[in-house]
Amino acid sequence: MFLHWCLILLVGLGVEHGNAQYYRKIGNKLLPYKTIFVDPLGHGNFTTIQSAIDSVPSNNVNWISIRVKAGTYREKVIIPYDKPYIILKGAGKRKTFIEWDDHDSTFQSPTFASIADNVVVKCMSFRNSYNNPINNKPKVPAVAAMIIGDKSYFYRVGFFGLQDTLWDVQGRHYYKLCTIQGAIDFIFGAGQSLFERCSINVIAGALEPGFSGFITAQGRLNSTESDGFVFNNCHVFGNGTTYLGRPWRNYSRVIFYNTNMSNIVQPLGWDPWSFAGYEDRITFSEYDNFGPGSNTSMRVSWTKKLDLKTIKMMASTKFIDNDKEKWLQYQMQF
Repeated sequence: MFLHWCLILLVGLGVEHGNAQYYRKIGNKLLPYKTIFVDPLGHGNFTTIQSAIDSVPSNNVNWISIRVKAGTYREKVIIPYDKPYIILKGAGKRKTFIEWDDHDSTFQSPTFASIADNVVVKCMSFRNSYNNPINNKPKVPAVAAMIIGDKSYFYRVGFFGLQDTLWDVQGRHYYKLCTIQGAIDFIFGAGQSLFERCSINVIAGALEPGFSGFITAQGRLNSTESDGFVFNNCHVFGNGTTYLGRPWRNYSRVIFYNTNMSNIVQPLGWDPWSFAGYEDRITFSEYDNFGPGSNTSMRVSWTKKLDLKTIKMMASTKFIDNDKEKWLQYQMQF
């Protein structure tokens, strides 16, 4: 009798199992299995974001939503590897801020670290406040967010720093309508990531006179690896001057497509950094961009001319989510 009652209750709530992650379904709408509220004034389940994450069971298999009220949260936040299927949602990119100011090392400094697979973050911002807002402190690597887990989706999220703002370490990631601010290598790592309709805000004016910034430092190790950074329909703007990128590792791969570039972009576009003489291994490509900084007539000679079919494939979600898996299409429903 008890088992029969439980089955009736589950059917009534519309609890289903999809791709090994439990969720609730009401009509055609997918909802998290459980929702936790964070309010620093004590009107929610927790007053800090980390305490809410800590409450999620290890080896979690249920989609759990953590709703974070507007405000500035002075804390370091980590989603550990054993706590996947978390949806972290704030009140808005300019309303919910998570800030900290560590800067001792790249690995130690992130304000936010997402190590688990299957993480969704929406409508909030992460800031490493050591150099941002701009101040007179020494300019050092100070990471705002470190993303390691596979299958991660960021929607209307802000990342604010100066050097090494967003460490896109590894895994497949989708950034949509995000704002990423910095000056030196501020989008770096070996992630396989698509940035779509993102605002790339360069603050190279904060650097010493005569120094230019670098937007990307991608770290693909060899030609067989699938990682790379693709920017589609983005906006590059800001102050000072900047290169689009420089290679962090031998086979660095970065593509800008259909992107508005202001006049802050250096005419050369790209810098070989430590790989001068090995530029043939590097894949830096631009296609169908516009704006005063998109003129390629003075670009370095070693940029790659990729065909339109390859560009369009890499500039679509197929680059990070194949037709069989569809993890991204699934996550975007939350």
